Order: sequence, then C-alpha cells, then structure tokens
Amino acid sequence: MGVEIERKFLLADSSWKQNARGLRMRQAYLSTDPDRTVRVRVAGGAAWLTIKGRSLGPVRAEYEYPIPVEDAQSMIQDLSPKPAIDKLRYRVWYQDQLWEIDEFKGENTGLVVAEIELDSVDQTIHRPDWLGQEVTDDPRYTNARLSQCPFSRWPEQATSPGQ
Repeated sequence: MGVEIERKFLLADSSWKQNARGLRMRQAYLSTDPDRTVRVRVAGGAAWLTIKGRSLGPVRAEYEYPIPVEDAQSMIQDLSPKPAIDKLRYRVWYQDQLWEIDEFKGENTGLVVAEIELDSVDQTIHRPDWLGQEVTDDPRYTNARLSQCPFSRWPEQATSPGQ
C-alpha cells in the first residue's frame, strides 16, 4: 500500500525563493470526499491520476499512476468542478531535506505553502528560517478544499507572506 507522510506550513518570508525555479502545475479533483480524493494533475509534459485516503494527522494512503497528458487535460476540462488548481511548485533543499513550495495562482493567488514528505511520523524536520506556522491539520489548506473554496473567497485570508 502506498503511504504519504506529509507536513504543511505557511511561510514567514520569501527568502526561500532565492535561486528557485518553479514548475507550472494544473490539477483538478474528480472526487473531494474526505475518505477518498481523486486528483488529476498535469505538470510539464507529464500527467498523473492520484487517489488519496483520509488523512490521519500527517499520514494517509496514496496511489499515483501516470496517464496520457491528453486524457488528464480532458478530465480537468470536462469531468472536474471548477476552478482547477493552478500553481507553481518550487523544490528547495534545506539541510538534506526537500521542501516543495506551492505558489498558488488564479483564485488562490496570495497563498504560498511549503510541504515536506517524510519517511516516518517522528522524523526530525530541520526548520529553515523562512518556515512559518504549521497547517498540517487545517483542512482549508488541502488542495482538494482549495478547489472548492479558493483562498480568494476566504472571509479572513490567512497570512502567507512567503510569496
């Protein structure tokens, strides 16, 4: 069984962006049921279908499969509710740990979130100075939720100065 262990954080500042290059991603959800989300994603010249189970803290089941880009684009256009998630993903190394930082666009512009995938729940995280508040357990910051209730529609937008 595929398992994802991931923690998510807001950013304290934009110093992480120095020399970082982003990859454009577009993704949408075919199901946003908390027990089973189904996501289709296009990034660069590749595409994937991903099925995720319910989160138990930072842990959940995850299965991911490559699919033809044309099929993914069609699913995003024809089968998923709008808006699709549009973002730039940056990969930033800090003390031998890979951080993925998503700078959201479109209806989620203004939100920037850092994620780190771990090998175990108790793995030590080396916290960069640019890392802010942890939001792992706040469902508003899941991409599935952002596709339903974009950041621009939040009554009080959270602080995310890491843009």
